[in-house]
Amino acid sequence: MDEPAEADPLRIPINGELDLHTFRPAEIKSLLEDYFAECRARGIREVRVIHGKGIGTLRETVHAHLRNSPGVASFRLGNEHSGGWGATLVSLR
Repeated sequence: MDEPAEADPLRIPINGELDLHTFRPAEIKSLLEDYFAECRARGIREVRVIHGKGIGTLRETVHAHLRNSPGVASFRLGNEHSGGWGATLVSLR
């Protein structure tokens, strides 16, 4: 019986906006760090992380990680023009 082929890695644009809706919760922490590293390499220092409004579980997961990430200078919820409490604006070091 043949082994299933691994799917090609998902390519996401590095443009300062990361939508987490298509990712599994277990992937979030490494995804954030990898995305932030790519943003830094391209000179992007402000990132909008879209986690959705829902019941807030994903938002709390994201914020807990951001609090402990040495590469994050600060973060805050979006305003009415940037997604409100469904998005977090992150300033990178």
